[in-house]
Amino acid sequence: MAAEHDRLDATVVILTYNGERHIDEILRAVEDQRFEGSYEILVIDSGSTDATLDIIAAHPRVRLHQIPNSEFGHGKTRNLAAHLARGEIVAYLTHDATPAHDRWLHEITAPFGISDRIVAVMGAQAPRASAFPLLRYEIRTMFAGFGPGYGTTLFYDDDFIQDEGVRNAVSFYSDVNSAARRSTLTGPVPYRDVSYAEDQLLGRDVIDAGLIKAYAPRALVMHSNEMTVGEYDDRMFEETQGLREVGIDVAMPSMRTVVRMVVGGTVRDALRIVRDRELTAVSKLRGLLVNPAYHVQRWRGVRRGVREPLRRYGS
Repeated sequence: MAAEHDRLDATVVILTYNGERHIDEILRAVEDQRFEGSYEILVIDSGSTDATLDIIAAHPRVRLHQIPNSEFGHGKTRNLAAHLARGEIVAYLTHDATPAHDRWLHEITAPFGISDRIVAVMGAQAPRASAFPLLRYEIRTMFAGFGPGYGTTLFYDDDFIQDEGVRNAVSFYSDVNSAARRSTLTGPVPYRDVSYAEDQLLGRDVIDAGLIKAYAPRALVMHSNEMTVGEYDDRMFEETQGLREVGIDVAMPSMRTVVRMVVGGTVRDALRIVRDRELTAVSKLRGLLVNPAYHVQRWRGVRRGVREPLRRYGS
């Protein structure tokens, strides 16, 4: 653990595992940040076998900490990062999330200056150009719902929360692009060691503790999971199981509901694809052809995640 005189204003933590596709781009973006305070870059790698470590070695500013893949845990490893960090604020990025501009670090840490009760901040995400249409439009819609793009939105517990649906919305948290007070993560509200949805659980724990989480829309990263149609089924299965594991109820959608959602989603996305000025004609054609399959796989994965027994973490 670092001595007090080694303390910095922020630590940017990047968790890597076979992240060669984007890690150089991410490190360059983090190194180029215009940040008024002091910060370090900490990478925790969990057994990469591709070129990730060679790329990291070309960035001398990076402090690398390696763990065996068997020791990785979404919450466990983020807690490790908080204990290793020298920064008072710990900002987290995944190995496929690239800061969109050189003021990202300023924006993700700025809300902490509003109040000592703000202990966690979630930044915004925008889809990469390579994202399949369903994911592309889902990301845009999701983050547009957290508040206007020009100011910070605060979320906290009060008597407005009368049911679990509202509580889940208020406590929603993604740590793909996020920051938290180091003293909180190493003290009263650490990440929990769960197999998935550790961020959702942290968001709920923050709210339940009477603390505040913030949404910082100007702290934008480019991020979208690159998945094949076949992989998307497993991804939705894991997400659904993860939500159930942390106590968020997921209802089994009926086949009638699935058909309605698949047809409605396909039609809605088709209209978006046709009107999307950022897509080339070839990309539009490909999107129109493959997107229905992603909608089918999404609901297949959800139904499987609800139907199958929870896979106990560590068992």
